[in-house]
Amino acid sequence: PIDLVSTYLGAHAMPPEYKDNREEFIDKIIGALPKIKEDNLAEFCDVFCEEGVFSIEETRKILGTAKNLGFKLKIHADEIVTLGGAELSAELGAYSADHLMATSEKGMEAMAKAGVIADILPTTSFNLNKEYAKAKLMIEKGVAVALSTDYNPGSSPTENLQLAMQLGSLKLKMTPKEVITAVTINSAFSVDRGLEVGSITVGKRADFVIFDTPNLEYIMYHFGINNTKDVYKNGIQVVEDKRVIY
Repeated sequence: PIDLVSTYLGAHAMPPEYKDNREEFIDKIIGALPKIKEDNLAEFCDVFCEEGVFSIEETRKILGTAKNLGFKLKIHADEIVTLGGAELSAELGAYSADHLMATSEKGMEAMAKAGVIADILPTTSFNLNKEYAKAKLMIEKGVAVALSTDYNPGSSPTENLQLAMQLGSLKLKMTPKEVITAVTINSAFSVDRGLEVGSITVGKRADFVIFDTPNLEYIMYHFGINNTKDVYKNGIQVVEDKRVIY
């Protein structure tokens, strides 16, 4: 069983037929928001805020409307250029800002002050052979860092979270404890589930994985294979000795 958290990302790319009429497409995105909210189709709203995609002002307009309608917010920010998406995520009170390979120190400081989680996606950098986000600097500045795969067919065609963890250690220079924190409790809070899952705590759901490794460091050291031995979901064992039993 997999829990899903839904996000409306209508503003991910500008269709070519709207290249000369951007405002019409943005109005369509905004126009869909009330019905999406009414039908409970998405909990979050997200925008790809990037040079050549959606500008700061366009992003502010879409997400500002979404926030007023009760959506929680996320932003694809500063992936390619330092546009100011990180600062905007802080201004709007987003739960997380994603990518952040080009985020400035000013943007990091704004995120730290506002409590925005940095959702870093190292498998995208790996696949595109691009610069990695400055995760250690973010942590030093007080930003909570989450790690994920950015699984998608265009820039990161992998579901392998352990690879993202290993890249977090090898390329982002995060410690094993920082990596584990990033894929558990910080990731849970980035989708507003931190009070339900993300740590083994009394009162939370018992969702956890047991790795077949001698210690924590070995998970990062032994890359390229699945180190998972057992999986528990809601306290029920669903994988035993690498075999699905549920």
